[in-house]
Amino acid sequence: MSTSDRLAGIFTPNIVPLDDRGEINEPELRNYVDWLIERGVHGLYPNGSTGEFVRFTAEERQRIIEIVADQTAGRVPILAGAAEANTRETIRACETYHDLGVRAVAIVSPFYYRLSAPGVYAYFKEIADNSPIDVTLYNIPMFASPIDVPTVQRLADECPRVAAIKDSSGDLPHMMRMIAAVRPHHPDFAFLTGWDAALMPMLLIGCDGGTNAASGVVPEITRKLYDFTLSGQLDRARDLQYRLLILFDAMINNSEFPEGFRAALRLRGIETGSGRQPQSAGQEADLDKLSDQLQCLLAAEGFTGEPIGGCPVGEPKEQDEITRIVQNVVQELKRRGIN
Repeated sequence: MSTSDRLAGIFTPNIVPLDDRGEINEPELRNYVDWLIERGVHGLYPNGSTGEFVRFTAEERQRIIEIVADQTAGRVPILAGAAEANTRETIRACETYHDLGVRAVAIVSPFYYRLSAPGVYAYFKEIADNSPIDVTLYNIPMFASPIDVPTVQRLADECPRVAAIKDSSGDLPHMMRMIAAVRPHHPDFAFLTGWDAALMPMLLIGCDGGTNAASGVVPEITRKLYDFTLSGQLDRARDLQYRLLILFDAMINNSEFPEGFRAALRLRGIETGSGRQPQSAGQEADLDKLSDQLQCLLAAEGFTGEPIGGCPVGEPKEQDEITRIVQNVVQELKRRGIN
């Protein structure tokens, strides 16, 4: 695989629309796939955390990939979540998704049982040595066994099928250490960030793209943010990062994940239905309030009208922390002679 073949761009971890019975709403999922592609996403990432993969059966997860692959019809690459409960079933999923023509699979580090670094290495090596398709390591330490830098480096050295890592920690120094350790020896290895709040800084320090939940709601913004950053239009990119941060924080902090993203997507015209995680009466009331807040944020971007009663006028959110991070990254790149 050459550097031109490595995973790059924004791969959208899509919500799965459900019908009134809580089953996969196939027509709306197909409509959503078209909607995302028409709005410029570089690729799709079904069966990710935003897609609530743990709340579907293995058969349903396979059906989701079948639908997405069929509807995509090769227009954009697919990074398919393939994590199952054990290596045997995960390898079987790799084989199935390879036959369906997806570009690569993403496999989360072992969860529930917290493994040591040698255990994480052995887990991924077993899968990679038996997979017919490229494997993306998925590091999400808040939910699963962490993948440390030496383990990433060792897997990249020893397993040709390990072609990328998706890191959702939001840890900028950790990402830099991984890139510094792996890229000099494996220029074809891809680095993707799963943390929307740091998308621009991550791209600046060398990430190839992201798997960003917000791209499933505002794909226009994440695509522009990616394009502006890579083309050096940093003031425009920074402005978009600030705006994305406000929306991302509202969706992720004010409800059970990913219900805020589901609520926002409904405001954009996709009939998502209710999620499979039951909500208390209080949570449902909070979601109604959140929907009004999200509608105001989306209205400010021109994606929808304001709710009945209008939107409050408030002070802009503080941007000092993002400004500091971006400025530090840009200064470090200039110091190294990288423009």
